[in-house]
Amino acid sequence: MKRISAILITGASSGLGAGLAKNYAAPGVYLVLTARDAVRLEATAMACRALGATVVTGLFDVREAEPFGTWLIERDLERPLDLVIAAAGVSAGTGEGDRPEGIELAAMQVQANLLGTIHTVEPLLPRMIARKAGHVAVIASTAALRGLPYSPAYSASKAGIRAYGEGLRALLGPQGVMVTVVVPGFFDTPMTDRWKGPTPFMLSLDKMVAAVRKGLDARRARIIVPRLLALGSQAADLMPAAIGDRIMRGFRFRIEPGR
Repeated sequence: MKRISAILITGASSGLGAGLAKNYAAPGVYLVLTARDAVRLEATAMACRALGATVVTGLFDVREAEPFGTWLIERDLERPLDLVIAAAGVSAGTGEGDRPEGIELAAMQVQANLLGTIHTVEPLLPRMIARKAGHVAVIASTAALRGLPYSPAYSASKAGIRAYGEGLRALLGPQGVMVTVVVPGFFDTPMTDRWKGPTPFMLSLDKMVAAVRKGLDARRARIIVPRLLALGSQAADLMPAAIGDRIMRGFRFRIEPGR
């Protein structure tokens, strides 16, 4: 198997993105890391450099397609990327009294999560296809498997990422480009800290990072962790809608406001 030496990770200032950056960091590894928070991104970069990696950073909001896309192509021209991990993401939920999220909050999640993933991947695909090589990983969620009533826009954004990744994989496989769809459940991150409610089968960040890294190294088409939580969501989706809706309403939570 070809050694992975040049890796792009978005959302590298915290959570899964930062965890994967540190996990991949080693002598001979070239990391391209992006995020919106300069201080936290530099902390990740410093930790990766201490592990021997060469690190390039960029401060970007993945919702802004043009400047971000231009910068990504420049990085790939300098050193062709072997692996692209689109890990940037945000979350929000309904208001007090189960009020809908509203246009601004709902659109923000779709733009950052779904469009942000597309803005990360699409500029690099022509170059990967020309090389007949490359690996793309998109980060969905178990929320993509059955919409959650208290975070419908987040669920929609992650369902879009899942469908986008599945479609890309079928399209690009014959052209030499691998696509992995990652479907994580709950794991310990600042985003999860804002979740007030049950967190079944929750994993530590280290265990989630290790599971994702193992799946990416094996070039798996899907990485679903933990499987039991995903099976529960899929089962609710297969039930008659009225029964599934009742079950999902009982899984009550709220997400505290964040950035």
